Amino acid sequence: MTRPQFLIARDLEYYALNGDILLQSASFSLDEGAILAIAGPNGAGKTTLLNLLCGAAELVLGDVLVGGRSLKQMSAVERARKIAVVSQQEMPDGRLVLRDYVALGQIPIRNDRSAENHSKELTRILSLTGLEALANKKMFQLSGGERQRAHIARALAQNPSLLFLDEPTNHLDPDAKGRMLSLVAELGITVVMIVHDLVMIPEFATHVALMKSTRLTDFGPVAEVLTADRVRDTFGVDFLSFHHEGRMIPALDIRKTTVST
Repeated sequence: MTRPQFLIARDLEYYALNGDILLQSASFSLDEGAILAIAGPNGAGKTTLLNLLCGAAELVLGDVLVGGRSLKQMSAVERARKIAVVSQQEMPDGRLVLRDYVALGQIPIRNDRSAENHSKELTRILSLTGLEALANKKMFQLSGGERQRAHIARALAQNPSLLFLDEPTNHLDPDAKGRMLSLVAELGITVVMIVHDLVMIPEFATHVALMKSTRLTDFGPVAEVLTADRVRDTFGVDFLSFHHEGRMIPALDIRKTTVST
């Protein structure tokens, strides 16, 4: 028997208050456990799509289904028990101790377990995200990569079945980016994330959605969608692959251009 798709977007559109269109007729479906990378140039509509999918923006045109349930029919409590979001605007009070900040994620599910079991689960999440040794540090004492892991740990404390990440590797160095996306890839839950580093997508995502000019132009498994022709059409750069130690390594050919004055 064919399993129903876990995340379904149906004819999503979104307009600004002045009438400008921010997203045009986006539809796709995603299996449970898949990792979807949304990529596109600035202004393509990536954040608008993410906000509609996670419920941060009101669904006026179109619909989103999670596990067969429409977001429109879910209460805020039900959404919080299914969906966790890590945005770019995460700015917790720097005086908070890391462990207490992560524990905030357990608020929607606080009645599901005893205090002792919540504490054990919190310790497990801190260990999973590599933060156990930093548990008693204050948030302002953490590096950028540590704070980003803390945001993901707080989201995981909700015990979500669906995780949304808005540019999780933004402002991280190359090694930290790899470690961050490795963590995400090993969570075992459905993940939707905006990714600007195209070369990271083949290693860490199962599916990709390409966007351009407020439209979803391509969607599907990474190997089928992230091709040289489609990347050039979307971004105007060449997408290359090289053999190295038995693997295919992706690269972008970005060349210096003459700026007209």
